[in-house]
Amino acid sequence: MTSHPVILAFRSSVRCWRHRALLRVALEASDVRCRRRYSTHIRGGVSGMEEILSRVVAPLPSYETRDKSPPPPETNSLEFMYFYKSLDKEDKLSFLTKLSQDFGVDHKSVSELALKLLETQIRDLATILLAEDRLRYTLTPRYKQLFSHISRVEGGVKFLVDLRADVLEIISSKASDSPHIRDLNGTLKSLLSEWFSVGLLRLERITWQSPCEILQKISQYEAVHPVRNWTDLKRRVGPYRRCYAFTHAAMPGEPLVVLHVALTEDISDNIQSIVREFATLDSDEDVNKINSAIFYSISSTQAGLQGVELGNVLIKRVVRELQSEFPLMAQFSSLSPIPGFSAWLQGLLSQCRKEGRAFELLSEEEWKEIQHATDSTPGTPTVDSLRKLLSSNEWMHSERLCRVLEPVLMRLCAWYLYGEKRRGYALNPVANFHLQNGATMWRLNWRADTSPRGVANSCGIMVNYRYFLNETSKNSALYLQNKVITASDQVLGFVSQFQKASKL
Repeated sequence: MTSHPVILAFRSSVRCWRHRALLRVALEASDVRCRRRYSTHIRGGVSGMEEILSRVVAPLPSYETRDKSPPPPETNSLEFMYFYKSLDKEDKLSFLTKLSQDFGVDHKSVSELALKLLETQIRDLATILLAEDRLRYTLTPRYKQLFSHISRVEGGVKFLVDLRADVLEIISSKASDSPHIRDLNGTLKSLLSEWFSVGLLRLERITWQSPCEILQKISQYEAVHPVRNWTDLKRRVGPYRRCYAFTHAAMPGEPLVVLHVALTEDISDNIQSIVREFATLDSDEDVNKINSAIFYSISSTQAGLQGVELGNVLIKRVVRELQSEFPLMAQFSSLSPIPGFSAWLQGLLSQCRKEGRAFELLSEEEWKEIQHATDSTPGTPTVDSLRKLLSSNEWMHSERLCRVLEPVLMRLCAWYLYGEKRRGYALNPVANFHLQNGATMWRLNWRADTSPRGVANSCGIMVNYRYFLNETSKNSALYLQNKVITASDQVLGFVSQFQKASKL
C-alpha cells in the first residue's frame, strides 16, 4: 500500500502542475490580447513607438510646480506596460533606445542652469543652495517619473525588474553601445536599490508545508545544484536542512534570492553528502549533532536585480536566525562551486602551448607522470593530451589519474582563486562575493563535486569560505578597500607551491 506521505506529495505535485498549466493558458491569452491591441502601433514601427511614448511619458513639471502637479492617470503606466510586453526582442531594443534618448534629461536646460549656478557663487549661501537644488531636479530623466508611477500599479515593480533584465541583456550582448541605454540602466538600478532595501525585505523560511507555488519556484530557480525531483526538494527543506528566501510585498509569492543551508557536525568537504543523502529524510533533528551551518547554494532569481545587494544581506540575516535557533552553533561556512576554473585552465594551457612555455607550468616529473598516465608521446602532445583529458569527465573515474592530477589541479585552482584578479579583486565571481562579505578563503576540497557539471566546471574541486563572525567586518574592509584576500594556511600553501613549481 502506498504510504500517506507519498500520496500527499503526489497530490501536491499534481496541484502544482495543474496551477502551472492554468497560469500558462492565462498568460498566453493575455499576450494575444496585447498583440491584437497594439498590432497597429507595432506595424507603424518608429512612429507607433513615438506615439505611445509621447502619450504616456509625462513632461517633467516645472521646478515651481513639482510638488503641485497631479500624477498622470494610472492608465498611462498600464498602457506602457502592455505595449512593451507586446514587442519582440528587436522592437524592445528600438523602443528602449528611443525612450532613453528622447525622454531622458533635458540637456539644454541642464547646461543653462549649470551656468547660472556658476554665476551664483558670489551670492549668498541660500541662493547657491537653491540653484543647486534646481539643477539637481532638472537632472531627473523624464522616464524616471514614469518608472516611479509604474511601480505603484499592480505588477509594476515586477515589470520594472524584468525591464531592467532586458536592459542588462542588451548591454552584455553589446546589442547597443548607447550611453543613453547605460544611463537608463543606472536609473533603474538606483530605483530598485531603494525599493528593495533591507528594511522592505521579508525573510521567509521555506518548509515542506510552504505553498506549493513557492516550493515549485524554489526548485525551478535552483541554479547551483539542480533539484532532481520532489523527494530531492523535500530533503532540502527537511531535517538538518534550512531553506530561506527574501520576499518583497510588491512581488508576492516570488522569492528574490534563495539560500540553502545544511546543518552538520563539522564543515562539509563534499556536496554529495548534502544533496544526495536521504538517510535522515524523516528523522528528527538531534541538536547535539548540529555544530556547523553550511551555505551550499545561494541563487538570485531575478536577473533584473543584478547589482542590488541581496545575497550578502541574506547570509547575515540567516546567521542571526540560526544563532537564535542554535545558540551553541560555532561554525559558519560555505561549500562553494568554482565556476570558470576549468575554462581558465584550458585557456592557460592553450596559451602556454602556443608560446612554447607549457613546461614552465608543471614540473618535469609531473609532466612525465601525466605522459605515462595518458599514454602520450613525449613533447607537446602531452599538453594536448592533458587538455583533452580535462575536457571530459572520464579521468574522474580513474584512481591513477586522480592521484596524478590532484596536486597539480589543487595548486592551479588555489592560484586561480587567490592570484587571478580583475581590477585588483578576485576574478572568480563566487570568491568575490564571499570575500566582499568578509569570509576567509579557508579550504580547497578535492573531488568535492563529482557530478558531470562539477567536473566540467571546476574539475570536481569545491572551496569552503569560512565566516569567522568576529572577523568578517575587518576582512570585508581589507578586501574592499585594500584588495587583500584573507586566506588559510592550506590555501596559501597551495599558492606557494604554484609559485615555486611554475616559472610564470
